[in-house]
Amino acid sequence: MEFVLITLLNGLSYGLLLFMLSSGLTLIFSMMGVLNFAHASFYMLGAYFAYTVSSKLGFWPALFLAPFGVGIVGALVERYGLRAVHKFGNVPELLFTFGLSYVVVELVQLVWGRAAVPYPIPHELDGPLFTLYTTTFPIYKAFMMLVALLMLLSIYLVLKRTRIGLVIQAALTHPDMVEALGHNVPRVFMLVFGGGCALAGLAGVIGGNAFVTEPSMAGTVGSIIFVVVVVGGLGSLVGALAASLLIGVLQTYAVALDYSMLSLLSKVGFQIGADAPGYTLLNLTISQVAPILPYLLLVLILIFRPRGLMGTREG
Repeated sequence: MEFVLITLLNGLSYGLLLFMLSSGLTLIFSMMGVLNFAHASFYMLGAYFAYTVSSKLGFWPALFLAPFGVGIVGALVERYGLRAVHKFGNVPELLFTFGLSYVVVELVQLVWGRAAVPYPIPHELDGPLFTLYTTTFPIYKAFMMLVALLMLLSIYLVLKRTRIGLVIQAALTHPDMVEALGHNVPRVFMLVFGGGCALAGLAGVIGGNAFVTEPSMAGTVGSIIFVVVVVGGLGSLVGALAASLLIGVLQTYAVALDYSMLSLLSKVGFQIGADAPGYTLLNLTISQVAPILPYLLLVLILIFRPRGLMGTREG
């Protein structure tokens, strides 16, 4: 019971961090039709901005200032880069954001160096929240979960309960009508792109000290973000949440299980020699294959439900 509950909580905290990462990408795609390959780079910028701000002002100012700074960078990228290639179609947009991801990595290495930076968990959030039997659950993981849930609530309220949210949704499907009503549609898209990047920056603030802040961190999470978005359904925020939680819990349980097919077979009386065909494959533990499980899930989703869990479009 202890293993099940603690692993479930760890999986949910990891899944909610994945949602924080994927929500901005989902919003940008659903509102603008742009699949931002540099999204993980903005996550990395959020971590590095937070490290710089927290070293001068502390963690709590960094929690607000770093995402705001990343959002400004994202808005400038849309205004002076992405907007210029938008008229040429999706392929130039993909190439632009793909190239941008490499540019950001090089800039980060020039400014902060190639080694990991000391971005620690704040003292007031460092410690156990509670102890279940003999295992403790950290305060910071609960804080991660709280921030992710508050972010989800904020996105819902902005999009569904405010005037600007209605304008953003209308600008996607009826841009001419929105412009005729006096709204600046390019500025709306700039704000959407900047807001999506700010959400990635917020995930960087939270995830940077929970894991490691280093130049390779964008590459580490970049592929898993797209797995979440595709599995959940392109453009579906609820689908991104469901896929994030599913992948987070699945991978966390898999990492914690140190069983192989060979050990399970031996427990029921089947003995397989080392020279038997497939012995090496059967001897792999679940924790060893855990990293490929999200991608296996992606392949299965693309085969049996190409639109994703809750998506309405297949590409």
